[in-house]
Amino acid sequence: MLFSTPLVARLLVLAALTASFLLACGGAPEPPIDAPGLRGEITVFAAASLTDAFREIAGEFERANPGVSVRFSFAGSPTLRAQLEQGARADVFASADQNQIELALKSGAVLPPVSVFASNSLVIITPKANPGGIRAPVDLKKRGLKIVLAAPEVPAGRYARQALALMSLDPAVGADFSAAVLRNVVSFESNVKQVVAKVELGEADAGVVYGTDVTASVAPHVSRIEIPGRFQVVAEYPIAVTKEAANRRVAEAFIDFVLSPAGQAVLAKYGFLVA
Repeated sequence: MLFSTPLVARLLVLAALTASFLLACGGAPEPPIDAPGLRGEITVFAAASLTDAFREIAGEFERANPGVSVRFSFAGSPTLRAQLEQGARADVFASADQNQIELALKSGAVLPPVSVFASNSLVIITPKANPGGIRAPVDLKKRGLKIVLAAPEVPAGRYARQALALMSLDPAVGADFSAAVLRNVVSFESNVKQVVAKVELGEADAGVVYGTDVTASVAPHVSRIEIPGRFQVVAEYPIAVTKEAANRRVAEAFIDFVLSPAGQAVLAKYGFLVA
């Protein structure tokens, strides 16, 4: 399920909920609580945009449960879903959108319940030198630019195209905006991290990525241009246990940890809007 409500309104709601939550917790996340008796290894298939946050969450989860080990496979959500449906073994699937988890439910690759644990928003990035002279979203339609997007079947790519379509509805931007921007696209990438890499390396004048992709290591190499809230399409991240989970108890405990105050604090640290 996709939401096109203004990001500002959503941020205000989330901020209020977060503030209330922190007050209830004494102003700080609760320490991780271990689950006695957890043992074994799990494999988590997770959207590429979750890489840094999930690695830190896994580290905290493993420290709280010394008998547990978490392995990851990060890629575009459609790629991961297809791998699960083709027989790849994993215990948990964390997608960057509802559509991929719903398809996985329909095929039987994952099992209910499904929990939304975070959300994300889009930004435009350019190389630090900004050779294309892009100062605002409307500049993306300038002729001759080299733009990189995630592929249309990838959540970040679909969200980007929806945001472009919303901008085209604004008379100040112009009805031809989306078509003009798409004519400037020189490549569609299989995941959002590849979009970031091409912009960082100067192989593109701009790309549309998640705000959380502008990490501490990326920020020195790119400039970030915000997309106004009225044009935002908010990405929601669902998570579920797979049908073929070899270690379901640990898989469920990992999901509980992601949803816990400790897990949500890590996600917020990396810029996600927490559930």
